[in-house]
Amino acid sequence: MRALIQRVRDASVVVEGETIGAIGPGLLILVCAMQGDGEAQADALAARIAKLRIFKDEAGKMNRSVRDIGGSALVVSQFTLAADTSRGNRPGFSTAAPPAEGERLYDHFAARMQAEGVPTAKGLFGADMKVSLLNDGPVTIWMDTAQREN
Repeated sequence: MRALIQRVRDASVVVEGETIGAIGPGLLILVCAMQGDGEAQADALAARIAKLRIFKDEAGKMNRSVRDIGGSALVVSQFTLAADTSRGNRPGFSTAAPPAEGERLYDHFAARMQAEGVPTAKGLFGADMKVSLLNDGPVTIWMDTAQREN
């Protein structure tokens, strides 16, 4: 699975004019299930993100996790993280998991974040979403479970 993680002061997602997910300080996590991914990858990614020390401690160093600060996560499905831009000018997305599997793993990942002790809000899989955020830092981190397996 792939994730783009942003440390935020707040974030929200709107679908058809209605706010369906919003958080205060914490993490906006854009997530994409790739072909071949399963629950093990979703579990591993959630565990790593919940422990990721990217929040400042008393000395101003990035030494605290989202759990340590009592923060939340907003998880948004983002199949475009699977973009292959190696040929031409139009990205390909054939390495993303099929929609039904992608949605299942997206839901599983969000549930695992909650189980890791991080209050979690979600977007709506496959919807046209409007995501707003106030990036804090800015701090933006890329994770890919396939890189960890190599």
